[in-house]
Amino acid sequence: MVERIVTVRNRAGIHARPAALIAQTANRFKSEISLDKDSATVNAKSIMGVITLAAAYNTTLTLRVEGTDESEAAEAVLALFESKFEEE
Repeated sequence: MVERIVTVRNRAGIHARPAALIAQTANRFKSEISLDKDSATVNAKSIMGVITLAAAYNTTLTLRVEGTDESEAAEAVLALFESKFEEE
């Protein structure tokens, strides 16, 4: 299992577009991918699940990835957060 702490760095937070990017990216992989915020855990392959986190600017989330391609999947999702979802 790969576990990483990620921070939402784009000013608008995770709204529909970033949630869609996360889900689209996560769905390219076989691994199970989840995001945790406080006591909530959502499937990163679900746009609606990701939106329900209501992750605003500077929110810290835990990314968990488990499966055969977990390293590649984690790196792909981390790259989205690092690029600020290509919004800035």
